[in-house]
Amino acid sequence: MNCKTLVVELEDYLDEELDSELRTSIEVHLAKCKNCKLIVDTTKKTIQIFCNSEPAPLSEDTRHRLHDALVKKLGRPRA
Repeated sequence: MNCKTLVVELEDYLDEELDSELRTSIEVHLAKCKNCKLIVDTTKKTIQIFCNSEPAPLSEDTRHRLHDALVKKLGRPRA
């Protein structure tokens, strides 16, 4: 296991969707690598904060600009 592989597998690791061999390999790496441990811990905390927060209200101007950008990117809205 190396740092690059851990970052690639991070989402599945946090979602507990890895086979036990790969999970163990990541946990061994985390025990030895302070940088990857920091990445995993920070990502876990960020997800926790995000999941426990309320959506931020958008101003009408921001809502219209977002809508216009999505229409431009995705095409004309369906009626």
